[in-house]
Amino acid sequence: MEKIRVVLVDDQKMIRQGFGYVINVQPDMQVVGEAENGEEAVRVVLEQRPDVVLMDVQMPKKTGIEATREIVAELPQTKVVILTTFDVHEYVFEGIRAGAVGYLLKDSDAQEMLDVVRAANRGEAIYRTATAAQALGQMLAAQPAQSAPAEPSAGSPTVNPHRLATTDFQLLEPLTERERDVLQQMAYGLRNDAIAQKLSISEGTVKTHVHRILQKFAVEDRTQAVVQALRNGIVQ
Repeated sequence: MEKIRVVLVDDQKMIRQGFGYVINVQPDMQVVGEAENGEEAVRVVLEQRPDVVLMDVQMPKKTGIEATREIVAELPQTKVVILTTFDVHEYVFEGIRAGAVGYLLKDSDAQEMLDVVRAANRGEAIYRTATAAQALGQMLAAQPAQSAPAEPSAGSPTVNPHRLATTDFQLLEPLTERERDVLQQMAYGLRNDAIAQKLSISEGTVKTHVHRILQKFAVEDRTQAVVQALRNGIVQ
């Protein structure tokens, strides 16, 4: 089996060691390089040409956003996932503009980190936090309704928000009124417990509605569902 080659970029050695250990015990991936600042990240990635880079944001000498922009320009096949402690809109916006394909919080569990690495290697966009969903929704809402999606160059990892929604989109089944209510709250960036409180229903009921919404949108996570809904005028 050809392993997914990963470079870890973080100014904290313990973060690199912890993530590196988890990655290296997987049968389908390995760490091929590390860097502790943005300048070193660009050099290591250009030397190693990994499949996926887990990129910290706030680092000395050069930020992760700046390093991502340079890496994507030189190696469009390499997928960069922003790795940060901060769940803030600015990092999502700037990460997308720089060409990152994902956004992962450092306090995510090990399995989620591994899932994100694998998904990024498959060419998927991974923005799973509530702030990421909200920021993507705002980006889409700011786009003219009839604007055409930009076509990326072959193999480019640049994330155009329009690519997360198809122009011939159609739900597999119509949404119920309650599912629309839940989806609207998802678009506001609320988590299940907050949605339950807002709609005066149990959190278990919210989870059931979310599961059904994902099925009807034929997507794997709530961010993709929200983007599709916003792009196609299902929610505001």
